[in-house]
Amino acid sequence: MKNLTLSNRTKGVLFIIMSAFGFAMMSAFVKLSGDLPSFQKTFFRNITSCIIAFGIILVKKESFFGKLENQKILILRSLFGTLGIVFNFYAIDKLVLSDANMLNKLSPFFVIIFSALFLKEKINFKQGLAIIIAFIGALFIIKPQFNFDIIPSLIGVCGAICAAAAYTCLRVLGSREKYYTIVFYFSFFSTIVILPFMLMVYEKMTLVQFLYLILAGIFASIGQFGITIAYKYAKAKEISIFDYSNIIFSAIISFILFGVLPDYLSIIGYLVIFSVSLYMFLYKTNCQAKCNT
Repeated sequence: MKNLTLSNRTKGVLFIIMSAFGFAMMSAFVKLSGDLPSFQKTFFRNITSCIIAFGIILVKKESFFGKLENQKILILRSLFGTLGIVFNFYAIDKLVLSDANMLNKLSPFFVIIFSALFLKEKINFKQGLAIIIAFIGALFIIKPQFNFDIIPSLIGVCGAICAAAAYTCLRVLGSREKYYTIVFYFSFFSTIVILPFMLMVYEKMTLVQFLYLILAGIFASIGQFGITIAYKYAKAKEISIFDYSNIIFSAIISFILFGVLPDYLSIIGYLVIFSVSLYMFLYKTNCQAKCNT
Protein backbone atom coordinates (compact mmCIF):
# COMPACT_ATOMS: atom_id res chain seq x y z
CA MET A 1 0.00 0.00 0.00
CA LYS A 2 1.43 3.35 -1.02
CA ASN A 3 2.03 6.03 1.58
CA LEU A 4 -0.65 8.71 1.60
CA THR A 5 0.98 11.94 0.42
CA LEU A 6 -0.95 15.15 0.92
CA SER A 7 -0.56 18.03 -1.49
CA ASN A 8 0.62 21.37 -0.13
CA ARG A 9 -2.86 22.82 -0.76
CA THR A 10 -4.49 20.03 1.26
CA LYS A 11 -2.01 20.60 4.09
CA GLY A 12 -2.83 24.30 3.94
CA VAL A 13 -6.57 23.57 4.17
CA LEU A 14 -6.09 21.23 7.15
CA PHE A 15 -3.91 23.73 8.99
CA ILE A 16 -6.31 26.64 8.40
CA ILE A 17 -9.26 24.56 9.67
CA MET A 18 -7.16 23.65 12.71
CA SER A 19 -6.45 27.36 13.13
CA ALA A 20 -10.17 28.21 12.85
CA PHE A 21 -10.99 25.69 15.58
CA GLY A 22 -8.18 27.04 17.77
CA PHE A 23 -9.43 30.62 17.50
CA ALA A 24 -13.04 29.55 18.10
CA MET A 25 -12.01 27.78 21.30
CA MET A 26 -9.89 30.78 22.28
CA SER A 27 -12.95 33.03 21.92
CA ALA A 28 -15.06 30.64 24.00
CA PHE A 29 -12.56 30.60 26.88
CA VAL A 30 -12.22 34.39 26.72
CA LYS A 31 -16.00 34.68 27.09
CA LEU A 32 -16.08 32.02 29.84
CA SER A 33 -13.49 33.99 31.85
CA GLY A 34 -16.20 36.52 32.64
CA ASP A 35 -16.31 40.28 32.97
CA LEU A 36 -12.57 40.94 33.21
CA PRO A 37 -10.95 43.92 31.44
CA SER A 38 -9.99 43.27 27.80
CA PHE A 39 -6.41 44.37 28.54
CA GLN A 40 -6.14 41.72 31.25
CA LYS A 41 -7.49 39.02 28.96
CA THR A 42 -5.15 40.09 26.15
CA PHE A 43 -2.12 40.00 28.46
CA PHE A 44 -2.69 36.45 29.70
CA ARG A 45 -3.63 35.22 26.23
CA ASN A 46 -0.41 36.61 24.74
CA ILE A 47 2.01 35.72 27.54
CA THR A 48 0.91 32.09 27.14
CA SER A 49 1.56 32.23 23.37
CA CYS A 50 4.88 33.96 24.06
CA ILE A 51 6.07 31.16 26.36
CA ILE A 52 5.03 28.47 23.85
CA ALA A 53 6.77 30.25 20.94
CA PHE A 54 9.84 30.85 23.15
CA GLY A 55 10.13 27.11 23.80
CA ILE A 56 9.84 26.25 20.10
CA ILE A 57 12.55 28.78 19.15
CA LEU A 58 14.87 27.36 21.83
CA VAL A 59 14.42 23.87 20.38
CA LYS A 60 14.84 25.11 16.79
CA LYS A 61 17.78 27.37 17.77
CA GLU A 62 16.45 30.20 15.63
CA SER A 63 16.19 33.98 16.01
CA PHE A 64 13.82 35.43 18.61
CA PHE A 65 13.47 38.86 17.05
CA GLY A 66 14.16 38.31 13.36
CA LYS A 67 16.35 40.12 10.88
CA LEU A 68 17.24 43.81 11.24
CA GLU A 69 15.75 44.74 7.85
CA ASN A 70 12.36 43.31 8.86
CA GLN A 71 11.97 45.18 12.16
CA LYS A 72 9.65 47.90 10.85
CA ILE A 73 7.19 45.38 9.39
CA LEU A 74 7.42 43.12 12.45
CA ILE A 75 6.61 46.07 14.73
CA LEU A 76 3.67 47.17 12.58
CA ARG A 77 2.35 43.60 12.43
CA SER A 78 2.63 43.35 16.22
CA LEU A 79 1.05 46.76 16.88
CA PHE A 80 -1.97 46.17 14.67
CA GLY A 81 -2.28 42.59 15.90
CA THR A 82 -2.34 43.78 19.52
CA LEU A 83 -5.03 46.39 18.84
CA GLY A 84 -7.02 43.79 16.90
CA ILE A 85 -7.01 41.37 19.83
CA VAL A 86 -8.07 44.01 22.38
CA PHE A 87 -10.96 45.12 20.14
CA ASN A 88 -11.95 41.54 19.32
CA PHE A 89 -11.96 40.47 22.99
CA TYR A 90 -14.19 43.41 23.87
CA ALA A 91 -16.61 42.42 21.09
CA ILE A 92 -16.56 38.77 22.23
CA ASP A 93 -17.54 39.87 25.74
CA LYS A 94 -20.47 41.97 24.57
CA LEU A 95 -21.86 40.11 21.54
CA VAL A 96 -23.04 36.63 20.61
CA LEU A 97 -19.83 34.65 20.07
CA SER A 98 -20.46 33.85 16.40
CA ASP A 99 -21.48 37.49 15.70
CA ALA A 100 -18.20 38.79 17.13
CA ASN A 101 -16.17 36.25 15.17
CA MET A 102 -18.06 36.91 11.92
CA LEU A 103 -17.42 40.66 12.19
CA ASN A 104 -13.75 39.79 12.63
CA LYS A 105 -13.97 37.79 9.39
CA LEU A 106 -14.47 41.05 7.49
CA SER A 107 -10.68 41.37 7.65
CA PRO A 108 -10.04 39.78 4.20
CA PHE A 109 -12.05 42.57 2.58
CA PHE A 110 -10.03 45.19 4.44
CA VAL A 111 -6.88 43.36 3.31
CA ILE A 112 -7.94 44.09 -0.30
CA ILE A 113 -8.26 47.79 0.58
CA PHE A 114 -4.95 47.96 2.44
CA SER A 115 -3.16 46.04 -0.31
CA ALA A 116 -4.38 48.66 -2.76
CA LEU A 117 -3.32 51.55 -0.52
CA PHE A 118 0.07 50.27 0.63
CA LEU A 119 1.11 47.46 -1.73
CA LYS A 120 -0.19 49.24 -4.86
CA GLU A 121 -2.38 46.26 -5.83
CA LYS A 122 -5.30 47.35 -8.01
CA ILE A 123 -8.90 46.73 -6.90
CA ASN A 124 -10.98 45.54 -9.84
CA PHE A 125 -14.73 46.01 -10.19
CA LYS A 126 -15.60 42.55 -8.84
CA GLN A 127 -13.44 43.05 -5.75
CA GLY A 128 -14.96 46.47 -5.13
CA LEU A 129 -18.47 45.07 -5.46
CA ALA A 130 -17.59 42.20 -3.10
CA ILE A 131 -16.40 44.68 -0.45
CA ILE A 132 -19.64 46.66 -0.66
CA ILE A 133 -21.82 43.52 -0.42
CA ALA A 134 -19.75 42.22 2.52
CA PHE A 135 -20.34 45.45 4.41
CA ILE A 136 -24.07 45.20 3.68
CA GLY A 137 -23.94 41.71 5.21
CA ALA A 138 -22.18 43.19 8.24
CA LEU A 139 -25.11 45.58 8.75
CA PHE A 140 -27.43 42.59 9.25
CA ILE A 141 -25.16 41.44 12.08
CA ILE A 142 -24.61 44.91 13.59
CA LYS A 143 -28.28 45.91 13.28
CA PRO A 144 -27.48 49.61 13.73
CA GLN A 145 -29.81 51.43 16.10
CA PHE A 146 -27.78 54.66 16.34
CA ASN A 147 -27.38 54.44 20.12
CA PHE A 148 -24.74 53.10 22.49
CA ASP A 149 -25.80 49.50 21.75
CA ILE A 150 -23.93 49.75 18.46
CA ILE A 151 -20.54 50.36 20.11
CA PRO A 152 -19.53 46.67 20.65
CA SER A 153 -20.27 45.91 16.97
CA LEU A 154 -18.29 48.94 15.77
CA ILE A 155 -15.39 47.92 17.99
CA GLY A 156 -15.65 44.42 16.48
CA VAL A 157 -15.30 45.98 13.01
CA CYS A 158 -12.29 47.98 14.26
CA GLY A 159 -10.80 44.65 15.32
CA ALA A 160 -11.26 43.37 11.76
CA ILE A 161 -9.56 46.49 10.36
CA CYS A 162 -6.56 46.02 12.67
CA ALA A 163 -6.40 42.30 11.86
CA ALA A 164 -6.39 43.16 8.16
CA ALA A 165 -3.50 45.57 8.67
CA ALA A 166 -1.62 42.84 10.56
CA TYR A 167 -2.29 40.28 7.79
CA THR A 168 -1.11 42.79 5.18
CA CYS A 169 2.17 43.05 7.09
CA LEU A 170 2.38 39.24 7.14
CA ARG A 171 2.06 39.26 3.34
CA VAL A 172 5.04 41.60 3.15
CA LEU A 173 7.07 39.40 5.51
CA GLY A 174 6.26 36.35 3.38
CA SER A 175 9.09 33.85 3.73
CA ARG A 176 11.53 36.38 5.17
CA GLU A 177 11.05 35.11 8.74
CA LYS A 178 10.29 31.77 10.40
CA TYR A 179 6.67 31.40 11.51
CA TYR A 180 7.63 30.81 15.16
CA THR A 181 9.80 33.96 15.15
CA ILE A 182 6.83 36.00 13.89
CA VAL A 183 4.54 34.53 16.56
CA PHE A 184 7.08 35.10 19.35
CA TYR A 185 7.81 38.67 18.23
CA PHE A 186 4.11 39.53 18.16
CA SER A 187 3.32 37.83 21.48
CA PHE A 188 6.34 39.37 23.24
CA PHE A 189 5.61 42.84 21.85
CA SER A 190 1.95 42.61 22.81
CA THR A 191 2.72 41.37 26.32
CA ILE A 192 5.13 44.26 27.00
CA VAL A 193 2.84 46.92 25.51
CA ILE A 194 -0.30 45.66 27.28
CA LEU A 195 1.37 45.17 30.70
CA PRO A 196 1.03 48.78 32.01
CA PHE A 197 -2.60 49.02 30.81
CA MET A 198 -3.36 45.64 32.39
CA LEU A 199 -1.88 46.76 35.73
CA MET A 200 -4.01 49.93 35.70
CA VAL A 201 -7.28 48.04 35.28
CA TYR A 202 -6.33 44.69 36.86
CA GLU A 203 -9.13 42.83 38.63
CA LYS A 204 -8.64 39.90 40.97
CA MET A 205 -9.31 36.56 39.30
CA THR A 206 -10.51 33.25 40.59
CA LEU A 207 -8.44 30.15 39.84
CA VAL A 208 -11.05 29.07 37.27
CA GLN A 209 -10.86 32.44 35.46
CA PHE A 210 -7.06 32.20 35.41
CA LEU A 211 -7.22 28.67 33.95
CA TYR A 212 -9.71 29.84 31.29
CA LEU A 213 -7.31 32.58 30.18
CA ILE A 214 -4.39 30.15 30.06
CA LEU A 215 -6.50 27.81 27.93
CA ALA A 216 -7.42 30.80 25.75
CA GLY A 217 -3.70 31.41 25.25
CA ILE A 218 -3.02 27.76 24.40
CA PHE A 219 -5.80 27.63 21.80
CA ALA A 220 -4.72 31.04 20.47
CA SER A 221 -1.27 29.55 19.90
CA ILE A 222 -2.86 26.68 17.98
CA GLY A 223 -4.74 29.28 15.92
CA GLN A 224 -1.66 31.43 15.29
CA PHE A 225 0.66 28.58 14.39
CA GLY A 226 -2.04 26.95 12.31
CA ILE A 227 -2.73 29.99 10.13
CA THR A 228 0.97 30.88 9.81
CA ILE A 229 1.87 27.33 8.70
CA ALA A 230 -1.20 27.16 6.43
CA TYR A 231 -0.02 30.17 4.42
CA LYS A 232 3.42 28.60 4.25
CA TYR A 233 1.95 25.63 2.35
CA ALA A 234 -0.57 27.48 0.19
CA LYS A 235 -1.45 30.97 -0.96
CA ALA A 236 -4.20 32.82 0.86
CA LYS A 237 -6.38 32.93 -2.25
CA GLU A 238 -6.30 29.11 -2.42
CA ILE A 239 -7.37 28.35 1.15
CA SER A 240 -8.71 31.50 2.84
CA ILE A 241 -12.36 30.47 2.39
CA PHE A 242 -11.84 27.56 4.80
CA ASP A 243 -11.10 30.04 7.59
CA TYR A 244 -14.87 30.65 7.72
CA SER A 245 -15.23 27.24 9.36
CA ASN A 246 -14.48 29.32 12.48
CA ILE A 247 -18.07 30.60 12.38
CA ILE A 248 -19.48 27.06 12.34
CA PHE A 249 -17.25 26.11 15.27
CA SER A 250 -18.22 29.31 17.12
CA ALA A 251 -21.97 28.80 16.61
CA ILE A 252 -21.77 25.19 17.88
CA ILE A 253 -19.61 26.16 20.87
CA SER A 254 -21.86 29.14 21.65
CA PHE A 255 -24.92 26.88 21.72
CA ILE A 256 -23.27 24.13 23.80
CA LEU A 257 -21.59 26.39 26.37
CA PHE A 258 -23.89 29.41 26.51
CA GLY A 259 -27.18 28.15 25.09
CA VAL A 260 -27.19 31.05 22.64
CA LEU A 261 -27.75 31.00 18.89
CA PRO A 262 -27.53 33.95 16.46
CA ASP A 263 -30.85 35.55 15.42
CA TYR A 264 -32.20 35.34 11.87
CA LEU A 265 -30.78 38.75 10.85
CA SER A 266 -27.29 37.68 11.93
CA ILE A 267 -27.67 34.41 10.00
CA ILE A 268 -28.63 36.43 6.89
CA GLY A 269 -25.50 38.51 7.44
CA TYR A 270 -23.38 35.35 7.79
CA LEU A 271 -24.77 33.98 4.52
CA VAL A 272 -24.17 37.25 2.66
CA ILE A 273 -20.56 37.59 3.86
CA PHE A 274 -19.79 33.91 3.33
CA SER A 275 -21.39 33.89 -0.14
CA VAL A 276 -19.39 36.87 -1.35
CA SER A 277 -16.24 35.37 0.20
CA LEU A 278 -16.92 32.09 -1.62
CA TYR A 279 -17.47 34.01 -4.86
CA MET A 280 -14.14 35.83 -4.48
CA PHE A 281 -12.41 32.55 -3.66
CA LEU A 282 -13.79 30.87 -6.80
CA TYR A 283 -13.02 33.98 -8.86
CA LYS A 284 -9.37 33.98 -7.74
CA THR A 285 -9.09 30.23 -8.30
CA ASN A 286 -10.50 30.58 -11.82
CA CYS A 287 -8.14 33.47 -12.61
CA GLN A 288 -5.19 31.43 -11.39
CA ALA A 289 -6.23 28.44 -13.50
CA LYS A 290 -6.43 30.65 -16.62
CA CYS A 291 -3.00 32.12 -15.89
CA ASN A 292 -1.51 28.63 -15.63
CA THR A 293 -2.93 27.43 -18.97
